[in-house]
Amino acid sequence: MQQVKIFKSIESERDQFEKEINRWIRKSGARVITITGNISSNSPASQSMSSFSGNDILIVILYEIDLPAT
Repeated sequence: MQQVKIFKSIESERDQFEKEINRWIRKSGARVITITGNISSNSPASQSMSSFSGNDILIVILYEIDLPAT
């Protein structure tokens, strides 16, 4: 079954953020299909139209996991 996992952090904590994501992949047993991400713009116009601050990082992981046996 395909699932989605969303991670959000700030750019200044990028090293720790990578460790968090890699740890989750290992512990969950997920088979990753795709990973996409975005670092938000620092422009004042984009901040007024979004709830994200200037340096937020958003990572979306599409993964597959087996359904539990019933």
